[in-house]
Amino acid sequence: MTPKVSISYKTKNILIDELSKQDNIEVLKEAGFIKSLFTKKKYADVYFFSGSLDEKAIENIKNAKMIIVNSFASMNEVISKLKISHERVKVIYPSVTIEYKKTKDVKLKLCEELQIDPINKLIFFTAKNFKTSGVKEFLDICSSITYEDFKVIIAGTQKQIYSLKFQQQKYPKLESKLILLEDYKNMDDLFLSVDIFILPTYNKSFSSNIVKAMFCRCAVFLSIDNDAKEIVDVFASMDSPTDPSMTFKVDAVLKGQDDLKQIKKENRKLASEFSLVNNLAKINTIIENV
Repeated sequence: MTPKVSISYKTKNILIDELSKQDNIEVLKEAGFIKSLFTKKKYADVYFFSGSLDEKAIENIKNAKMIIVNSFASMNEVISKLKISHERVKVIYPSVTIEYKKTKDVKLKLCEELQIDPINKLIFFTAKNFKTSGVKEFLDICSSITYEDFKVIIAGTQKQIYSLKFQQQKYPKLESKLILLEDYKNMDDLFLSVDIFILPTYNKSFSSNIVKAMFCRCAVFLSIDNDAKEIVDVFASMDSPTDPSMTFKVDAVLKGQDDLKQIKKENRKLASEFSLVNNLAKINTIIENV
């Protein structure tokens, strides 16, 4: 009987969920306090790391045979700070599980729902934490756009949208263009409908929404503070969340129809490499060599 490969993680994700269904995988569970006093601690063969290098993560990394991280920035941090072998750390970008549909059809349906003209280009923002993800900076960018036919969509929780409504008056140029969606049920269709996704975030942790947007044929713009910068090109990178060149870049993409189509096509092709099926194949290849 082939021995199982044990895995553990700092943060659970869809790749780990799928991997745990395999017969050759054992997910190590954290021992309770009493049990830990009387049994020797067991460490996983493969440890999935993301986020900050706290004491617990460091212990698991040092004792694992293989460490999986979600960016090269994270890999370099682990290697340099913990002085472990480069061969023990592998990068697998966040997985995409969204069901892809023809974006034109989805957009027409959304425009009908929101009662907006389909001729409008749609610029989108969503995040778990609006403030640290740069919602103010996003609105500053959008309020300076000179292109006429566009709408701005921001989707969030009831609490996020409620707070944002008090800031609307600061952006009179967006009065007829801003659409706030509260607890919107079908977020996947939003990503499939929009043309541009902008994330002027201050957060370092890899934004999975960037992969999702690219997979859905969106042009993306992202501040280089975020690890997801590794999968976007130079033009799509923001030197900072308040990068003054952003308005020019967004205007250029909106006005250049052929350029926008090409960017969407290239983003879709690249992000398809990070589908759950592809990432599962990558991790299984790594596991075979543990």
